[in-house]
Order: sequence, then structure tokens, then C-alpha cells
Amino acid sequence: MTGFDFDLFTIGAGSGGVAASRRAAAYGAKVAIAEGRRVAGTCVLRGCVPKKLLVYGVHFADEIEDAAGYGWTIGPSSLDWAKLVAAKDREIDRLHGIYVKMLQDSGVTILDGWAQIVGPNEVRIGERTIRARHILIASGGRPEKPAIRGIENTISSDEALDLKTLPRRMVIVGGGYIAVEFAGIFNAGGVEVTELIRADRILRGFDGDIRSHLTTEMSKRGVAIRAGVQVAAIEKSAAGYRLATEAGEIIETDLVMYATGRVPNTAGMGLERVGVTLNKRGAIAVDEWQQTTVPSIFAVGDCTDRVNLTPVAIAEGRAVAETLFNHNPIRMDHHNVPSAVFSQPPVGSVGLSEEAANAIAPCDVYRAVFRPMKHTLSGRDEKTMMKLVVDRASGTVLGAHMVGTDAPEIVQGLAIGVKAGLTKAQWDRAVAIHPTAAEEFVLMREPVKQSAAKAAE
Repeated sequence: MTGFDFDLFTIGAGSGGVAASRRAAAYGAKVAIAEGRRVAGTCVLRGCVPKKLLVYGVHFADEIEDAAGYGWTIGPSSLDWAKLVAAKDREIDRLHGIYVKMLQDSGVTILDGWAQIVGPNEVRIGERTIRARHILIASGGRPEKPAIRGIENTISSDEALDLKTLPRRMVIVGGGYIAVEFAGIFNAGGVEVTELIRADRILRGFDGDIRSHLTTEMSKRGVAIRAGVQVAAIEKSAAGYRLATEAGEIIETDLVMYATGRVPNTAGMGLERVGVTLNKRGAIAVDEWQQTTVPSIFAVGDCTDRVNLTPVAIAEGRAVAETLFNHNPIRMDHHNVPSAVFSQPPVGSVGLSEEAANAIAPCDVYRAVFRPMKHTLSGRDEKTMMKLVVDRASGTVLGAHMVGTDAPEIVQGLAIGVKAGLTKAQWDRAVAIHPTAAEEFVLMREPVKQSAAKAAE
């Protein structure tokens, strides 16, 4: 390691950076990792984990309500939001400590502070300049808000996780998975939620049936989803906040949350100065090996703005470590990556949507919509939707989608079949587990729709 302080210097101690650093250290590399906030990153501290803990917490309202249909008499109940948030914070603190210990036990040097790249092999933290054979950027992303008048009167998902009290009314601006998830959390917590979206439906990029079915189910629960609305300005009022739309409407509320997207967290790192190419959103351009336009510098995770999911960042980070330090070149495969939306009810999805598949070749669509067995006694007006998208010529299952209880848990298993390229006939040979909701995925025999895309070609 002549002339270098470290074999690998990682910027960002989130899931991807930690995974890469620990694995590289396990292969004998001398590794340092720098973090300007807390070790563990967005997913653990400000994203997936705390959000899902809140989902669990508010979902007990459903369980208490449904219990009556099963003979239970439960007395008056209420949600102590502050207590739930405090419990969530204790768990996040515990996980932060675990991440620090994992890095220390792996022999990774932890450096506190914001790192800047000052050369192809040089990083500066404060007054200290460090030389590294390889630099890995795993700086993640951050919430983005539009530049409209009064935007300073809004919160993002970061602040939403730390609210000590719940408002009576709340407006959430945005139609992506973050907006949808928080709409479900606060609605279940007793807040009157209005979700404003510019598009015609929520969850742009997901399968059309998912978008429509979830909209229906969220509306049943009392979330007011208003499509085609563009906010022009926000002002503080004596009673809370006033939103003015471009159509001239005034909407009054007690709290405004913006969830209109995230951007790569790459500003001020000196990347362009050393020759690292960024796109117009600030995302780092990388090749199939996660290598940037500077050969010694690599990047993984949300700062590359490709498939912005925690397991993807982890897999990319491990691939870099294997390639650089274990003589085992690995390229991350970004095809057929499963995803989930922890809405209420939740969404699970893997593979192509019907719309994307039809743009490639004629497809058959299998779909089932039914009332889950649990609700036959509870009386809850909620339906599950399951869907398979199948290539007509080969029979290959191109996509599997679900809205309903346990959808993420079920689709995780289905992702194996989609990734393996199994055919619908092979799915059909699987024996159903009865009575379950999941069995419907191997019982759908007749297509409900046959696309005409490219049929005449």
C-alpha cells in the first residue's frame, strides 16, 4: 500500500457504504469510512426502518377494530403518538450503535465529518488530507422541494418521522411511495389527510392496476387523494397554513408535508473538479462495475440515482468489494428487482408492469380481486388484488404484482420465480397452501386480458 493511507476510503456510512467497507476489510483491505451525520444512513435512521415501525404502530387501530367481528370486546383505546415516536427513537439509537460496532469489529476506521474529494486518490476532512488507492462514494440522497413561495413552511419526510404531536388536518404533496406511505401512517393515526398530486394517479411507474386499486383502498380509509393539483404558494395563517393552487383554490390545513422526490446527495463534494461526471440532477454516472469516469473512484446507491432501494445499494457495495479486493469480479444485475410500498394496504411488485411488458411483446394478464378471508368476519371493506403479466409466446412470467395484507412478504418469494424466468405453466404446477391469500398466485388459470401489442407485426 505504498503511498496510500487506505486501500478503500468510503464516503457515506449508510447501508451501501457500510456493506462495501465491511466486506473489503474482511478481505484484508485497510478501510476508512467518513460520515457527516450519524452512522447507519437514511434507511436505518430516516427512512425504511423508522417508517415501518410507525406503520406497525398505527396498524393496531385496524386490529382493534377487526377484533369485534371475532368476538372480542375491547374497551376504549387511544394512540399515544409521543410514546410511539419515543419507542421508535430508542430502536433507531440501538441500531445506530450496532452499525458502529459492526464497523469497529470489522477493523474499519470511522471518521466523523463531511468528506471532499480533492484528487483522484485524495480526500479531505477538515484540515486532514487522506490518500486512498480507491474511493467509494455512497452518499445517498436527500428530500427535494420545489422552489415555490412559502416552501419554508413545509416539512419533509425527515421531520415527519419526528413529530411529537399529530395535527388534526394535514396536506401531503406528492404521489410517490413516500407520500403514499406517510398518508397511510397519519390517516391511521387519526389525522384528516389530503394528498395532492399533479398526475392523474399515485405511484407513477408502478403497474396501472396497482395504482388504481391502491387509490380505491386508500380512499375507503378516508385519505382524500386529489389528482391534477399543482400548489402555487403556501403561507402561514392564524389557524395553520393556507395552500393556494394554480387553479386559484385555497386549501387550509394544520401541517404541510412535501414528498415530491429525492435528489442525489453529491453537492459540495468536489466531484466535477476531479473529473467525475454528473447528470443534470447531480447523480454520479457509473458503468456496470460501479466505476465513475475517474478510474479510482466508484459510487453505489442513491447517489447514482438508478434503482434507489437499500438492498440494491448493499448489493452494489458488496460487488465493488468483491471486484477490487477478492479477485471476484461481480456486476450488479438491476433487472427484476422487487420492491414494496408500505402503504395501507401495502404493495409488493417485481418485474414488468403490464404497460411496460406490452410495449415489448404481446402478453396475457391474469388478475384476481377478492375479499381476504380475515375480513369475512371482521366486516372490513378491503379487497386484495393480485396480478401476473405473462409473455404470450414463451409463457414466461414477466411481472407479479399485489396490493393487500402481507404483499411485500408474499412478493419476496415470487421474486425468485420471476428472476429465474419461470413460466406460468411451472407456477401452475406448484401446489397451493390453503387457506392463504398467497395461493391465488398459483390458482389463476385463465387470463382476464390479452394484449394486442405487436400482435400484427
